[in-house]
Amino acid sequence: MDRPVRSRLASLSDFQFGAVATETIEDALLHLAQQNEQAVQEAAGRMGSFRETRIVEFVFLLSEQWCLEKSVSYQAVEILERFMVKQAENMHRQAMVQLSEKKEPQNWKALKEQLSSKFVLRLVSCVQLASKLSFHYKTLGYVHSKEELLESELDVLKSLNFQINLPTPLAYVEMLLEVLGYNGCLVPATQLHATCLTLLDLVYLLHEPIYESLLRASIENSVPSQLQGEKFVSVKEDFMLLAVGIIAASAFIQNHECWSQVVGHLHSITGIALESIAELSYAILTHSVGANTPARQQPAPPHLEARALRAAAASNT
Repeated sequence: MDRPVRSRLASLSDFQFGAVATETIEDALLHLAQQNEQAVQEAAGRMGSFRETRIVEFVFLLSEQWCLEKSVSYQAVEILERFMVKQAENMHRQAMVQLSEKKEPQNWKALKEQLSSKFVLRLVSCVQLASKLSFHYKTLGYVHSKEELLESELDVLKSLNFQINLPTPLAYVEMLLEVLGYNGCLVPATQLHATCLTLLDLVYLLHEPIYESLLRASIENSVPSQLQGEKFVSVKEDFMLLAVGIIAASAFIQNHECWSQVVGHLHSITGIALESIAELSYAILTHSVGANTPARQQPAPPHLEARALRAAAASNT
């Protein structure tokens, strides 16, 4: 077995549930909820624009090649996402200032090319920073010199005001699994954990199509307006919502007979509506099936299936 596979399996087997006092779990969950609420309120503009499939896949493969823990890859994607949005915002702000001062703005194409030319370097720096946060930093060789890597890390840190220790969806998933264990969930947390990791990978890789389908289902319109898309940004940035959707979808895969009980627990813990949990878990499950499934095997339309799932959940809570 090669090292990347061993590393992934080790990270799965080393994770333990039920080893922390309930008071500590309650405090940690409250802290995560407060952070999530702040992130949702601040979500705007181009947030989510850099969770594109090829970018996420690059980060995942790089993390696996370097034998980093799974949490590092998610952290790296979130750091990269925020850094690139900041860079784009700064470029736009500079252009607006130049226009207001009636100066000749810099060539936009040249600025984009400059940003693109350093993208891989920035991505590597974000992975390294995430690795340091998990105390698994190693000196990693790449096509850039050590000096360039250090300078790039500093650029990322300065741009984000050194605030890179952000919670990822995995932190919410594992925290909620811990609480579910204490609440007597019928599906063991350790059993759900591995499936949650697989589905979380899937959501990161197919982030745009999953949330696009969720948006269309929520407004019951196949062509959302720009304003509707902008308002939906807060949903995309809601990691608590994503976590309950991941766990609900995992529970359906593991034991669909216990699905409504798990969803009921998630609703009680987070206060997130049963409808929202059902719709997101449906979107995740639909994309798990794959686009090439024969038409006769395709599941029901999202709004119909979501209603059925909500009814099942309501009858058992």
